[in-house]
Amino acid sequence: MPVWAQAGLWGLLAGGALVIGAAVAWFVRVPQRVVATIMAFGAGVLISALSFDLVDEAERTGGLVPTAAGFLAGALVYVGANVLLAKRGARHRKRSHEIQGSEDETPGSGAAIAVGALLDGIPESIVLGLTLLTGEGVGVAVLVAIFLSNLPEGLSSAAGMKASHRSAGYVFGVWGGIALASGLAGLLGVVVFEGASPETVAAITALAAGAILAMVADTMIPEAFEKTHLYAGLAATVGFLSAFVISHG
Repeated sequence: MPVWAQAGLWGLLAGGALVIGAAVAWFVRVPQRVVATIMAFGAGVLISALSFDLVDEAERTGGLVPTAAGFLAGALVYVGANVLLAKRGARHRKRSHEIQGSEDETPGSGAAIAVGALLDGIPESIVLGLTLLTGEGVGVAVLVAIFLSNLPEGLSSAAGMKASHRSAGYVFGVWGGIALASGLAGLLGVVVFEGASPETVAAITALAAGAILAMVADTMIPEAFEKTHLYAGLAATVGFLSAFVISHG
């Protein structure tokens, strides 16, 4: 199977975790404290993957300057886009309760939330595709980290959508569309950057990693802390350690 096709399928698999999480939230009433604990775990998993499997690897293969520049640029781009979306009603898109807001309260917020969710998911799929460029197959630790973090993301956000009286068609349309977009992003990451210099790949990997870290801090950690408070740190630590063990197992 061509590498680009593999990247697309792995991206689709990782994005599919969002749909699974959304389905659980739609059909099962999950306590908000449980949702927040799982979200904290997912945040820890992603931070571990960023530290040991993305940024560190990018620096080793492409050098410190491209990695640092890409990492900072990714955070700046994400935060800038997130600020614009927040003004249109997507600020609380990861929240699991009514604070997310309804279309009646903020017209256009449904579209903003969908775009925001897309903004959160695309960088993860791009870096997943880029791990295939090493010729050693997909980065298992990165794949597991993205899958495990996408489950609580889909769970929490879909719970908030349901609490804000959004329809099943909207909820599953959003997450199904993002799963497909994740597959496409992974595919394009390989097609566009296959044959690129190590410095370029390092910069793009770090750019996506910077966006992911900004997303974790802006959307996942606030939801986790709001309901678990002091226990959020423990859940995140367990998530970090779990991903670290998988990465070095």
